[in-house]
Amino acid sequence: MSEQKTLIITGSNAGIGYTTALQAAKKGQRVIMACRNQSKADAARQTIVDAVPGADVLVRILDLSSFDSIRQFAASIEQEFDHIDALINNAGMMPSTLEHTTEGFEMQFGVNYLGHFLLTHLLIPVLSRSPDARIVHLSSLGHLWGNINEKNFRDRSPYLMGVTAYGQSKLANVLFSQELAQRLPANIVSNAVHPGFVDSDFFRNIPKAIYFFWRRVLVSPETSANFTLEMALAENWKDRSGEFVSAQGPLPKSPRLRNARLSQTLYEKSCQLTGATPLTKPALQAQVG
Repeated sequence: MSEQKTLIITGSNAGIGYTTALQAAKKGQRVIMACRNQSKADAARQTIVDAVPGADVLVRILDLSSFDSIRQFAASIEQEFDHIDALINNAGMMPSTLEHTTEGFEMQFGVNYLGHFLLTHLLIPVLSRSPDARIVHLSSLGHLWGNINEKNFRDRSPYLMGVTAYGQSKLANVLFSQELAQRLPANIVSNAVHPGFVDSDFFRNIPKAIYFFWRRVLVSPETSANFTLEMALAENWKDRSGEFVSAQGPLPKSPRLRNARLSQTLYEKSCQLTGATPLTKPALQAQVG
């Protein structure tokens, strides 16, 4: 990993995304922090630069809840950079009450999944100009309680504190990664990762007695970030695609991930919803040719 690579990390001004950006900077990589809030992103960048003098870290504004913002971001990236080596789709949210994106989608489905779906498709041209490009989708163990239901793409009642909506968005992330792996050119791979139960503010803010129990099974943000970066940069991940792995031991997987029809149907529907141009599977390309 001595040669500098250029990485885009969404939602990298806080949490795991921030730690991933920091660790990437320490490894000498160029990091593009794709964030919604300019002031928070600038502050996070400054903290990284202070910790890693000479770090090549840039901030670019991206609001995944707006298709217009996503298109503007992708267009500016393609104009500014001759290639991108890795896209880490990290940003995610879990509001406890029903919210909607600019286009009217349920916020978690819209931001955690559809926003990244459109972003990924729009960045494929600039990713394809790298000889070895990687796409890493951050999912979750929460995909286990997810179910893909078109009726819930825009509204969901009851909302149940956002838990079921979160599960749907994270299941969709993995299904997308798997389907994408079958459609990408040979020089781009797509994989998904469960970052593990990370020792973050979420756990530290719970009662001390419960935190004492949980901390035994928590991993550090650095462990999770470095695992993700290995997938994005390391030689041993160069030819691996369509996998779903965990930064923390064995990973139970939903049987829905083996449903090829569900994966393809969701992909085609997502192209319709976002206006993304569908990628054709190589086997279908050969038949057409």
